Amino acid sequence: MKINQRKAFAERNLLIILAVMAVYLTIATKGNFSSWDNITNLIRQSSINGVVAIGMTLIIITGGIDLSVGSIVGLSGMVYALLTSNRGDIQMSSSLAIILALGVSALIGLANGVAVHNGKVPPFIATLGMMTLVRGIVMYSSSGRMISGLPMGFREFSVATMLGIPALAWTWIFLAIFMAFVLKYTMYGRNLYAIGSNIEAARLSGINIGSNLYKFYLTAALFSGIAGLMLGTRMAAGVPTGGQGYELDAIASVVIGGASLSGGVGSIFGTALGALIIQTLRNGGNLLGVDPFIMQIIIGAIIILAVFFDQYLKGRKTG
Repeated sequence: MKINQRKAFAERNLLIILAVMAVYLTIATKGNFSSWDNITNLIRQSSINGVVAIGMTLIIITGGIDLSVGSIVGLSGMVYALLTSNRGDIQMSSSLAIILALGVSALIGLANGVAVHNGKVPPFIATLGMMTLVRGIVMYSSSGRMISGLPMGFREFSVATMLGIPALAWTWIFLAIFMAFVLKYTMYGRNLYAIGSNIEAARLSGINIGSNLYKFYLTAALFSGIAGLMLGTRMAAGVPTGGQGYELDAIASVVIGGASLSGGVGSIFGTALGALIIQTLRNGGNLLGVDPFIMQIIIGAIIILAVFFDQYLKGRKTG
């Protein structure tokens, strides 16, 4: 199956699955699932993981993995909180604190890229080490405590709406559309897919592997930094454990969305659908009173099936 055909096939079927889930949950919950309050809550819950998953999509398309994204979420939110809290000693302006939080996030991503390309460290190991390091920094800098007293405007962003849709969701939608455009119509996107499909062929064709990997890992970390600020506004505080487990949800969203862990295949739209499917499962399970641990088992099983399906398609292609 050609890549474009596979992408269209995956996205079409994901839309069908999401629609079937919505109809079933609406009936099973006697309309509670489809209430506007629940739908907006579901979208709001999906948005933070959705933004992290955009960055994860880039890394998985390269054939890599980034386990540090969840820790970067926590770091970004904590940097902002430490710089702006009215209970601290600095109390920097909100705009400057946002720039610094995103800048620190980007530097972490750049370090990941250097470790993977220059250090020849496998992405799993490089980002696992970075995940542990960054989480340690977050815990140490905050003494393991939540940092509250954030600026009012920042806190109010999480409850703001436009056309009845949460501002957090609009942030996700805008970033997803922007990156979908970038991947489809720019050299950045063409290089991404070329490296993921065959890194040696990409190198021989003149693509600078190092500079591109730096960009991809930096971009992924930047999206995690944005997600960290989104989490901070939702929690109205810097949370030392913020972002824990987000890397797994992001990977799940990307894989369910049709990306191949071998690289070269994936789309932003598919990832967005994957994120919505995961959150719909959790939201529906909560409304139906299903044990959250059971839901975790179900999501894990879906990921395994998605990976098996990916391997099946690869086998057909090579067979």
